[in-house]
Amino acid sequence: MASSVAKRVLVVAGVGNGSGTGASTARLFAKKGYTVALIARGTDGVNKLAEEINTSGGHAAPFPVASYSNDEITSAWTAIHAKFPKPEYIIRVALFNVAYGVWKPFLDTKPEDIQECLQTNVVAAFSFSHGAIKAFKENDIEEPNGKRGALLFTGATSSIRGNFITSAFAAGKFGVRALSQSLAKEFGKQNIHVSHVIIDGAILMDRQRERQTAEWAANEDVRLSPDSIAASYFYLVNQDRSSWTWELDLRPAHENW
Repeated sequence: MASSVAKRVLVVAGVGNGSGTGASTARLFAKKGYTVALIARGTDGVNKLAEEINTSGGHAAPFPVASYSNDEITSAWTAIHAKFPKPEYIIRVALFNVAYGVWKPFLDTKPEDIQECLQTNVVAAFSFSHGAIKAFKENDIEEPNGKRGALLFTGATSSIRGNFITSAFAAGKFGVRALSQSLAKEFGKQNIHVSHVIIDGAILMDRQRERQTAEWAANEDVRLSPDSIAASYFYLVNQDRSSWTWELDLRPAHENW
């Protein structure tokens, strides 16, 4: 069968500057033998990460986009299929790790803030999912896990709980969570595994290192490691059909509930 000899492909949307969850997931899956397709805004970060993975013995290709619009994401999927065609390659995993944060009191939140938040968090998630589901539906079921493919979403505390400066961001993250739940219900019956992962706490990445103290960065009890999150994603992808997780809640040991 083609699926037994084809090279598995992971598609990741959202890798930032290479210090966060998307990049860690790409590195881990590459080490596990996956070919990695990297979608990100701009060229510098995504090209650098692809070069790093390839230099380390993995296989990755960058697919930069100007924005997370439907047209740009659709074009990225077309390019990925052209770069990694069947039967040599088969897209088995897709991770939507894109986010746009707005941290303002409600009355200070502008219409353009809301538009960008919903476009990046929700509309882009629909477009990315459309490409992933279409790719998975063409796959044979892989044994022993019983999957045609796995679609993962990176969520946040705001996926389930709003706060006083998160009205726009929470609306976007609630939308992603609702989408993931709907897709899990609809496509689980077609052997496509959809998971949503709530990240409840700050992640040890460059942006947080600049905001936090050195003591915080050194204390594994109070922050999330992007490598540990990536390991959880790999675990989800390898769950067998008898026990699929839709939602996983990840937080450091001393996070305030």
